[in-house]
Amino acid sequence: MPVASIDTIRAKVGQELGTSDWIEVTQDRINVFADATEDHQFIHIDEALAAQTPFGGTIAHGFLSLSLLSRMAADVMLVPETTKMGVNYGFDKVRFLAPVRAGKRVRGRFTLAAFEEKRPGQYQFAHDVTVEIEGEDKPALIATWIGQVFA
Repeated sequence: MPVASIDTIRAKVGQELGTSDWIEVTQDRINVFADATEDHQFIHIDEALAAQTPFGGTIAHGFLSLSLLSRMAADVMLVPETTKMGVNYGFDKVRFLAPVRAGKRVRGRFTLAAFEEKRPGQYQFAHDVTVEIEGEDKPALIATWIGQVFA
């Protein structure tokens, strides 16, 4: 993750931080996620049956797309220079807007919505995130993601 001073991070509130690199959502990635979560619904893993749905093929789990935020954040989220660790705090909002078809690429667009010091050395961030699907107008999801860092 990119590092910055506390003052620099505070000054970025309300600004777009940037977009992550593209991540390919392969069928193999979807299958591994299905095994990890024990969610083997046919629209995710059975290519023949999924082809008969309005999706026209298999799609990623919404939670798979959401879980990729951690990887996406590594490209653009700013953290204090003295960060010792970071933790997820939760989400204020998550909406799944469009399916991610197997073989598509996604990326995250991050805006720093809020930043505050909760206790000395403990900072809470809120990021508005849009997960874009390459070549499509509608995003996979939008979310307000909250995290904390200890510096």
